[in-house]
Amino acid sequence: MLNLKIIFHFVAFLLILEGLFMLLGIPFSLYYGDNDIYVLLFTGIGTSLAGLLLWLLTNEHEKELRKREGYVVVSIGWVVMSLFGALPFVIHGSIPNFSDAFFETISGFTTTGASILNDIEAMPHGLLFWRSITQWLGGMGIIVLSLAIMPILGIGGMQLFVAEVPGPTKDKIHPRIKETAKRLWGIYLLLTVVEITLLYFGGMNLFDAINHGFTTMATGGFSTKQASIAAYDSPFIHYVIIVFMFLAGTNFTIHYHLLHGRFKVLKNNDEFKFYLRLILSVALIVTAALLVTNFTNPELSFRDSLFQTVSIITTTGFVTADYEAWGSFFQILFFILLFTGGCAGSTGGGVKIVRHVLLIKNSFLELRRLIHPRAIIPVRFNGNTVPNEIISNVLAFFLFYIAIFVFGTIIMSIMGLDFLSAMGAVATSLGNVGPAIGSVGPSYNFAHIPELGKWFLSLLMLMGRLELFTVLIIFSPYFWKS
Repeated sequence: MLNLKIIFHFVAFLLILEGLFMLLGIPFSLYYGDNDIYVLLFTGIGTSLAGLLLWLLTNEHEKELRKREGYVVVSIGWVVMSLFGALPFVIHGSIPNFSDAFFETISGFTTTGASILNDIEAMPHGLLFWRSITQWLGGMGIIVLSLAIMPILGIGGMQLFVAEVPGPTKDKIHPRIKETAKRLWGIYLLLTVVEITLLYFGGMNLFDAINHGFTTMATGGFSTKQASIAAYDSPFIHYVIIVFMFLAGTNFTIHYHLLHGRFKVLKNNDEFKFYLRLILSVALIVTAALLVTNFTNPELSFRDSLFQTVSIITTTGFVTADYEAWGSFFQILFFILLFTGGCAGSTGGGVKIVRHVLLIKNSFLELRRLIHPRAIIPVRFNGNTVPNEIISNVLAFFLFYIAIFVFGTIIMSIMGLDFLSAMGAVATSLGNVGPAIGSVGPSYNFAHIPELGKWFLSLLMLMGRLELFTVLIIFSPYFWKS
């Protein structure tokens, strides 16, 4: 049987934390004289009080958190946070429909960046800041944040870390999970502050710099402008965001080693080398194609190409140009990039580069094995032999991912979307990217999606953010057997 008390005790802590973060938008509301002050105050205090009440009701619980409880805590935690996080938008009236508000909020927490807003600039500054906070919290992970600051629970954190940071590799930079979480959040905060500073001195006002710093490092893509980063006609701002999108899509363990002067980690990391080569190769191909087809300025062509490439591969979702307007070749290319993702251990979503590397290596080695059937030819990653169970995990992930993509495309087509838009909506939700192709391309949003479709895409966002298995395992009959 599941230990429900320990599950809800942890969820209660998340609600207390969420309510406090809601209050952070009030100073901006006061400064700009907006009408959302009392909404943020009421929902922030109300959310924390609801969490405190649940905390007290579940205070008598077993201290041991088993693996099954860990999966449930992570899955339920993100949903409950999104349900309460949608309340400020609904109560204020800026997003009166709860389905739309929930879609916007879970898109924030999962760092997808898919939006239903048609006039972002009309939203009060406090709510805009809360919208960006959801992405910043979701980027490094709300559970990982809790593990960093809540030793008072006395709950083992390994099961939560495994459930929220799934995948073929789980790099820990300290033997203790709490210390790992603290270091990850420290690096995350440091990079965020550096980017905010550069954006501010590059010409953004402080409010916009803070918001874009939050959503860049989260690889989320929410902007304070309807036109996204295209609203800023500044090469410096564009290049700063490119650099920090790239850093956010890099394994944070690498950042930790670099900050300690261990530069050899770059040379010996197969995933990072593939990640860098992929971005540069695609950007150069797009630049060349733009120069051939559109005869545009070389620097602008390279900047737009690099920006869009990094944005989609890292699943950030910012745009400086409408790549669909460039032609069908670019549309197909960027659609394929929706299935890449950032590095493992980054804030990026998607399939993750490490899985592509392992799949490619295993596929080529399979050809050698056919020629030499008796030879033992292991897959190597970063110089180490990869266990067969990890290869099996990667293959199973790809199978589930493609199956869910096909099933989701059929579902969205039934709901009335054309084929391209249905594929784009599912691929971008599952990959936590944001813009896609068709009617959900960079020049459009998700406001026209049917209400039921928004709830379905919300589920896909959650599955993508938790890399499928954490959510799928809860729906499996094996999970509920004693």
